[in-house]
Amino acid sequence: MKCRYLPHSIYQKNNLVMNQLSLLRLSLALMMFGILSCQKTETASLTKPANIPDPGALDAFIMGTLQNEGSFEWALASDDLVWTAVANADFVLSVGFQPAGAQDVLGQIHEINLTSPEWANARNKVLQLILESEQRLDPSVSAENLIAYPEAVLPVLDVYVRNPETIELLRQSPMVRYAEPMGYEPGMTNRVTERSGSGCDNNTPEPGLTTPADYTTISPSTKQSWNHSYHNITQAWSRSTGDNIRVMIIDTGASDDQDNLGSQFNQGNSTGRNITKLVTLPRKTLLGIPIGPVETPHDQCGHGTSMIGACAAPRGTDGAATGIAYNADMTSVRAAADVYLDESREVKGVSDAFTLAGNTESVRIISMSMGRLTSSSQMKDAITYAYNKGKLIFCAAGTSFSWTGGWVGVIYPASLSQCVAVTGIKDNLTSRCNSCHQGSKVDFVLVMEKNSNERTVLSLADSGNDPSTVGGSSVATASTAGIAALVWAKYPGWSRQQVFNRLKTSGNYYPNRNGNFGWGRVDADEATQ
Repeated sequence: MKCRYLPHSIYQKNNLVMNQLSLLRLSLALMMFGILSCQKTETASLTKPANIPDPGALDAFIMGTLQNEGSFEWALASDDLVWTAVANADFVLSVGFQPAGAQDVLGQIHEINLTSPEWANARNKVLQLILESEQRLDPSVSAENLIAYPEAVLPVLDVYVRNPETIELLRQSPMVRYAEPMGYEPGMTNRVTERSGSGCDNNTPEPGLTTPADYTTISPSTKQSWNHSYHNITQAWSRSTGDNIRVMIIDTGASDDQDNLGSQFNQGNSTGRNITKLVTLPRKTLLGIPIGPVETPHDQCGHGTSMIGACAAPRGTDGAATGIAYNADMTSVRAAADVYLDESREVKGVSDAFTLAGNTESVRIISMSMGRLTSSSQMKDAITYAYNKGKLIFCAAGTSFSWTGGWVGVIYPASLSQCVAVTGIKDNLTSRCNSCHQGSKVDFVLVMEKNSNERTVLSLADSGNDPSTVGGSSVATASTAGIAALVWAKYPGWSRQQVFNRLKTSGNYYPNRNGNFGWGRVDADEATQ
C-alpha cells in the first residue's frame, strides 16, 4: 500500500526541526567563505542571534494543548514561547496588521485596499515599530532586509526578527492582530524512528492490480477505481461529468512527465477542457540569502499529481485511471514542497494560492490535502479571503501514524469553519482508515481503503498509464471535491451553500451528524438528481 501522509506523517521532518540550528551555523559559515556569494546581490544577509532557547518546553506546551483542547493557537503562547519558535525555525515572524480600532478585519479582508491611506499608514507604522526594535540589537538592519516575503493582497508583514523584544512590542500594539512564527512545528524527537516521507513516497505504478477486485475497465479504455461504487459515481455520470467547473488543487504540483495532465488531458470522453499549472512556493532562503533554485509548477513529490488524478484525470483511451470529475477544468498550484506545512515558505505558498483562487473568477472549488498541527493566522487570512469570494473549500482532516490518528483530531486548516473537512474510511463503512484522523469537525468521509488488504484508491502515477494507488484523508478530500464538481456542473447557477447542502443531504448519516464522520458518505447519484 502507498499512503501519502498528511501532516502526512506529522512528525516526519523532526530531523529538520531539531537540527535547524546546525543548518544555520553551517550555512552561515559557508557564506563566510563565499560559497553563496554569487547570490548575495539579491538581498542582504542577517546575523543569527546568540543564546537560542531550547524548544523542549515549547513542544511540551504544544502537544499538551493539542491533547487537552484538540487544537493549538499561537495566541495561547507567551512572548517567550513565540520567540523560542521563531528562533528555532528560520526567524520569520508573520505579523497581521490593521488600523488601530479596526473592526471585523476577516469579514472585510477580501475588500481591503492595502494602498489606501488608512491601511498603508498602518503598515508603515508597524514596520517602523519592528525596524526600531531590531535596530536596537543591530543598527545596520534596514526596512528592506527585514522583509522575508513581499505581500500585496493580505494585511500581513512577513519579517525577520532577531530581537525577542520585538515580539513583545508587536503583541502589545493595537495595530497588530497577531505576531506568530510561520515555520515552526513540534519536533517530537521521541518519535524519530516513526517518520515517513512527508507524503512524497514514490508515486509509481502499483504492481499486482487486478480486475474486478481493484478496478473495472470502462469505455473507451480506462480504469475505474474500486471505491467509486461506494459513492455511486457511475450512476452520477449519466447526469454530470464536471463540465465547465474549475477545481483548484493546492498541493505539490503536477508532474511534467504525466501526459494525462498535459497533452492528453483531453482524450476519449474528456473533451473541451483545460488544465493550468502554477507555482506560488517561494524559493528556499536562509536568513535572507537564496539557497535554492527558483521553484516551478513541476511536482517533485508525486502527491499533487495523484490528487489531481483522483479528482479529474481524463476518461481516456490509454488505460490509465479515470478521475471522478473527468470533464472538469483544473488548476494545479504548487504551493509546498511536501504535504506537511512546516516551512515558512510553504505557509506563504499556500496563502498566496488561496488569494490567487479568490481572485480567479473561474475557480469554484478548492481542494487542499496538506496541513499542520499548529495554527497559522496568515493561512486563515488567505482562506477567509477565498471563502469570502464564494469558493467551496475542501481540506484534509489529517493522515498520520496510527498513534496520532486515534487522538489527534482534525488538523489545521481543515479545522477552520471556512473549510469542509474530509477524512477516509474503510470499505467496512464503520472504521477510519489506518492512518486517517477523525473527530467532530469532520464533515464528510470517502471510502478509500480495503479492510482485507489495505488496497487504496487508483490514480495517476508521475508518468505513464499504469495506475498508482494513494490513500489517507488526502485522496478522500480530492475525490470529494470531484463529487462537488459533478453537483455544481449539474446546477451551475447554484451558490456554494446550495452545493454543500446537496452534498450534506445525500450523506448516509443525514439528517443526523456522526461524532467522528460528520454527514458521512456522499451519494453522488442522489446529489446530482
